[in-house]
Amino acid sequence: MRYYSTNGKAPLASLEKAVVKGLAEDRGLYMPERIERLPDSFFEHIQEMDFHQVACAVADAFFGEDIDKGKLHAIVRDTLSFDCPVAKVDDRIYALELFHGPTLAFKDVGARFMARLLAHFRSGEELNVLVATSGDTGSAVANGFLGVEGIHVYVLYPKGKVSPIQECQFTTLGRNITALEIDGVFDDCQALVKNAFMDPGLNAQMRLTSANSINVARFLPQSFYYFWGYAQMKRLGLADQLVICTPSGNFGNICAGLFAKRMGLPVKRFIAANNANSVFFDYLRTGIYDPRPSIQTIANAMDVGDPSNFARILDLYGHDHSAICSDISGTTYSDAQIGETIREVFGHTGYLCDPHGACGCRALYEGLVPGETGLFCETAHPAKFKDTVEGITGSPVVIPERLKAFMEGRVERTSLPRDYASFKEYLLNAAHLA
Repeated sequence: MRYYSTNGKAPLASLEKAVVKGLAEDRGLYMPERIERLPDSFFEHIQEMDFHQVACAVADAFFGEDIDKGKLHAIVRDTLSFDCPVAKVDDRIYALELFHGPTLAFKDVGARFMARLLAHFRSGEELNVLVATSGDTGSAVANGFLGVEGIHVYVLYPKGKVSPIQECQFTTLGRNITALEIDGVFDDCQALVKNAFMDPGLNAQMRLTSANSINVARFLPQSFYYFWGYAQMKRLGLADQLVICTPSGNFGNICAGLFAKRMGLPVKRFIAANNANSVFFDYLRTGIYDPRPSIQTIANAMDVGDPSNFARILDLYGHDHSAICSDISGTTYSDAQIGETIREVFGHTGYLCDPHGACGCRALYEGLVPGETGLFCETAHPAKFKDTVEGITGSPVVIPERLKAFMEGRVERTSLPRDYASFKEYLLNAAHLA
């Protein structure tokens, strides 16, 4: 399989180059030349399969031409050392729980897969992973790559704009993980990463790649759990007229779902649930994409004002606004509405959403029509937002042992301004000392 750039001005790349480079030479995002449609028989029997069998079939369609099947399946099985179960919220709404991995967030799937794929492709020279995070990406990537030989990870995060528990998950690890606290917002962190990739002088000194959802090895494996969610709903007899709602920030997660739909996943439609950062919602309404500085919210992992993966969605649909709107609708919610949803859903059903999942849950309550069943992505464990959730519900949130271990570690971080010159100087000094 070859990979092309969404900007159309870079040479075609192999899977190895797309994964190791992360970003194309023309600053575009890599896309596979084709998307394989899975056979009807796969969907007819999907409810009889386990998670690994489903994910391996999907992985074969994406990566089977480039990686030995035995090695690829071993990577998938090692990645998915945990389940992504479906949980009932009420008779028409279910949660796809994506928080059962090591850092209790959906990004564990993509981060663990990418770490293992990069290790497979790495040849001798140390590889430096740059990752910008608005919350969960940093912890998932840091833990996915922790201790991987020959790979060093730099996590860039906005000062004061991630939860204390999220921060502990990537600032207490040490070893091959370095946390960089940037005096800015997520979009500033993301811009620093992209500028680094495009800097010939820096790239001559350091071998760089990205672990954000701009990397094909991060976002494509996230399609695994959409197929698995469908399989579980089919077991329950609820797969007809299925609507999937994805809380969306940088849009890698819902992009993976749209790829799944293109591969034949029988989903009626998708809903992209936004917090107050409503750039995509506004695009759906107007056809105009108008990126802007992000706004800080209690659903902080979605605080993105210029989502990178919007370029992939445009490309997937041939820049056709009406085609995009035929598959995706959108919502946008204030902090007050998110809090109201957490409180009311918990009070009425006993199900506790995190602030991101609450956006998805509310969108289904408001958007389902008769005959439809909704499945929303519960993207993080509510304990990762303990103070916020407890303040909303008035009930204690039990902290899983995995999170307690992170919170007891010693925080190590380096503070930097948001200008590129300072960031580059830091990286060059780090490369010199390595």
